[in-house]
Amino acid sequence: MSLKASFEKKIFEFKRPSGTSRGILTEKKAWFITVWNKHNPEIKGVGECSIIPGLSPDYENDELYESKVNSVIKDVDYFSTNPDEIKDFPSIFFGLEMALLDLKNGGKGVFYDTEFTKGNQSLPINGLIWMGDEDFMKSQIEDKLKEGFSCIKMKIGAIDFEKELDILAGIRKQVSAKEITLRVDANGAFSPEDAPEKLKRLSQFELHSIEQPIRQGQIAAMHQLCVKNILPIALDEELIGVHNYEDKKQLLDDIQPQYIILKPSLIGGFKGTKEWIELAEERNIPWWITSALESNVGLDAIAQFTSTYEITLPQGLGTGALYTNNTPSLLKVENGDISRVIV
Repeated sequence: MSLKASFEKKIFEFKRPSGTSRGILTEKKAWFITVWNKHNPEIKGVGECSIIPGLSPDYENDELYESKVNSVIKDVDYFSTNPDEIKDFPSIFFGLEMALLDLKNGGKGVFYDTEFTKGNQSLPINGLIWMGDEDFMKSQIEDKLKEGFSCIKMKIGAIDFEKELDILAGIRKQVSAKEITLRVDANGAFSPEDAPEKLKRLSQFELHSIEQPIRQGQIAAMHQLCVKNILPIALDEELIGVHNYEDKKQLLDDIQPQYIILKPSLIGGFKGTKEWIELAEERNIPWWITSALESNVGLDAIAQFTSTYEITLPQGLGTGALYTNNTPSLLKVENGDISRVIV
């Protein structure tokens, strides 16, 4: 045995309570895995196991989760060569995968050697509008427009639908679809029965796409919505918990979505994400990658991975300024792009 590992739990505090499909979040837990070679212990790789209660398929409570992390680090040599043994624990898989990549590249927070990682390239991202009351959502939209974003993603389904339509109408009065791309994320808020009518009403605002209009697991109903194409549909939660390669194929063939959205912490790290991308591209399904409330450690790793692909669509990597006690970062967001500042 040559590898050793340890882990540490951290709690990140939101700057302000953030509304998500899983309720209001005030704090975010993460477990950081550190891996080193016992023959060269000064070089260490760090990876983040990031969970969202109610959404992460491998998280039930802290005690059970920590027990699994502990069992992985105790036998890190075995799991580093047999990672599929923990494929049912996608966030832990990702944390270990990240730590091993960091270690392999010298323990300097470099996961992929790209122009982005070197500070020479930026990636387009969407500006995220959090769920909240009408005034809060409107103020966020004004901020994102001032900050130079050309793509805005608004979470819907939390307040009255008519008010959400009014907010979207207000955006379109200010800026046309040529000036600002609008995405919405319903997080499964609609029923299969009312979804077609709601999508029709949303379509008047020339939206780019809607994420997960109905709850995941309703394959036939989701396929029907994609076939109708009232609004282009992006699968998000639908991909969570689908770890087998053949099952991934089957899901894409059964639903035939217009887009898919990839969150490495929820779908088995970079390995799981690569599989989805490969299958999507075989079927001419465009995709984008999104962070899932990771700290700057996980966000930087995901951004570096994203930069290994030729990017045309704005990605969902704008969550680096959420916490009061975030980890140090080389990332910066400017004019709707994310980049690394190498000092």
